[in-house]
Amino acid sequence: MARVQLVMPDADRDRFVDQARREGMSLSAWLRAAARERLETSQHVRLFESPEDVKEFFRSCAVLDGPETEPDWSEHLRVMNESRATGLTGT
Repeated sequence: MARVQLVMPDADRDRFVDQARREGMSLSAWLRAAARERLETSQHVRLFESPEDVKEFFRSCAVLDGPETEPDWSEHLRVMNESRATGLTGT
C-alpha cells in the first residue's frame, strides 16, 4: 500500500478529523472515502439507453454556442498544415 503525505492548513485538518470521528473513521479512511466519492461523481458517464436519449443529446449540442457551420475539409487541412509548420525553419 502506498503512503501519501499531504500538506494542509491546521484548521482543515482539525475539521477533517472531527468529521471523520463523527463518521466513526480514521482521518486516513475518511480522506480515501472522500477522494473515491469525488472520483465517482466526476467520472460518472451516463450511457444512452434509448434512441430518444441520443436525439436529446444532439438537441442539447445544437443549442451550444459555436460556429453555425463546420469548416470544409480544405479549411481543416490548411489549419493543420499551418500548425505543423509552426516552429519550422522553412528549409
